[in-house]
Amino acid sequence: MPGELLQADVGDLSFDVRVDGPDDGRPVLLLHGFPETSASWARVTPLLTEAGLRTYAPDQLGYSPGARPAEVDAYALTSLAQVTADLMTALEIPRADVVGHDWGANVAWALAMWHPDRVRSLTAVSVPHPAAFTAAYRDDPEQKERSAYIRLFWQPGKAEEVLLEDDMRRLRRMLGPADQTGVPAEAVDEYVAVLSAPGALTAALNWYRAMSSATPVDVVDVPTTYVWSDGDVAIGRTAAEGCGDHVRGDYRFLALPGVTHWIPEQAPEELATAILDRIAST
Repeated sequence: MPGELLQADVGDLSFDVRVDGPDDGRPVLLLHGFPETSASWARVTPLLTEAGLRTYAPDQLGYSPGARPAEVDAYALTSLAQVTADLMTALEIPRADVVGHDWGANVAWALAMWHPDRVRSLTAVSVPHPAAFTAAYRDDPEQKERSAYIRLFWQPGKAEEVLLEDDMRRLRRMLGPADQTGVPAEAVDEYVAVLSAPGALTAALNWYRAMSSATPVDVVDVPTTYVWSDGDVAIGRTAAEGCGDHVRGDYRFLALPGVTHWIPEQAPEELATAILDRIAST
């Protein structure tokens, strides 16, 4: 992935951040999900920088070697939102167009809910508003089945053992063959290498272990686009179509046919177009 790799400090945490595009470009914050890194934006970033935007793609909490706290509570959604807002301050970004995929979408929703002054626009990819997901998980048997894997991730020690065995065979299979999912083999190798470092996989799984039904959620007022794909094995249509009920700002829902969960790799042009359209609207 071209561009410059910076380090940005938030207290005693040090984040690796990939920065690209013109120095005076409108800032776009790109937040990756599990089990990926900032490299997941490699096919989207050039399409944004060609439009004159300045992109910032951090390796998120637990993925940056210098930002890997041991406490599970550090990965609660409220904490993730705060540390991301603080990271924006460290990068001298008062306000950004925020884009998030998978768990990065959860953080993006949280920023829009609790730090709306930092979010010019929101493009959430794959994962809907937390309230829409929770409602679907509670009421839709299909969504509960799709989310069954999370129960393994909640088990300290057991999940690490299962996921690390045989050179992370299960994670590799989850990311799928490149000809089907668009995730390049070299990127998969990078993700496996990052999560194979001591403590890294536990940190990534702590995002799941810090989940709480008691976390307050709010309606989002910022202009929002939600991008979902009908080939997503993790998020079903009920959760996707319920997302708009939790956005008061201008809202657009884009459903991509025949695309898997890994939208940034498999459909970068469609995603970049959605991001650029949302940015142009504000």
